[in-house]
Amino acid sequence: MGDQEQLAARFEAERGRLRSVAFRILGSPHEADDAVQEAWLRLSRAGGDGIGNLAAWLTTVVSRICLDMLRARATRREEPYGLDLGADGDAPGDEAVLIDAVGPALLVVLGTLGPAERVAFVLHDLFAVPFADIARVVGRSQPAAKKLASRARQKVRGTPALPAAELERHRQVVEAFLAAARGGDLAALLDVLAPDVVRRADPAALPPGAPARLRGARAVAEGTVRLRERSRHAATALVDGRVGVVVAPRGRLLFALTVTVEGGRIGAYEVVADPDRLRRLDLAVLGDFSPR
Repeated sequence: MGDQEQLAARFEAERGRLRSVAFRILGSPHEADDAVQEAWLRLSRAGGDGIGNLAAWLTTVVSRICLDMLRARATRREEPYGLDLGADGDAPGDEAVLIDAVGPALLVVLGTLGPAERVAFVLHDLFAVPFADIARVVGRSQPAAKKLASRARQKVRGTPALPAAELERHRQVVEAFLAAARGGDLAALLDVLAPDVVRRADPAALPPGAPARLRGARAVAEGTVRLRERSRHAATALVDGRVGVVVAPRGRLLFALTVTVEGGRIGAYEVVADPDRLRRLDLAVLGDFSPR
């Protein structure tokens, strides 16, 4: 086997991990593949001589490429909210596996971070890359890299508006609602909704002609069953400090639900779809954000 073939084999052994890093930084499997391929081109031009730790070298190169891509994306002012993802927003199998591994709520929250914050957080908190290496990627001092990761971590975790025990009780109620919605289980929905529950929704979140306001458990449950396909892309999240829901096909935020839980049932919720309103929401990950 020639030197180039050996180098290619060593690179292929790292490809899966590099793609995982790139996907978490970029949130796009196609862009992640582009970043990994560019890393290979740079390695093939540089050769393996003089690279003591190939895995670390490749991680640094891929991360720098991703950082440049994020900065270019920010310059283009790409819209992360309310994207048209097709009829149901389904992701191809390989992409769906990547999204599930990260979690749609974390992908949504990562999308709210600045480029350097996102890189520092992903590398340190999700892949345990030392801050000395992260500093070289983002072009900052090591203390500055630590601050980037810390600031990002605070945003990802958010600031709960309720004590931990109450937050957990509310999470269980909202999870029960989502499970019933995914299954189209009318009886389970009626059980988790308060009798006088009110559902409000931005017009953009509804089919043409659907009412923006519904009152009563039966009406809300039946409306939820009619829109059950959306719940496949839903996940609990911290929305303005309380347990809510993000609906994020392919990891891109389409809707957010602010939820009021009273007496162990959902007393009200609002479906936010307007891009300006979505931007103003304080979104964070509910619970553990470590890789699954």
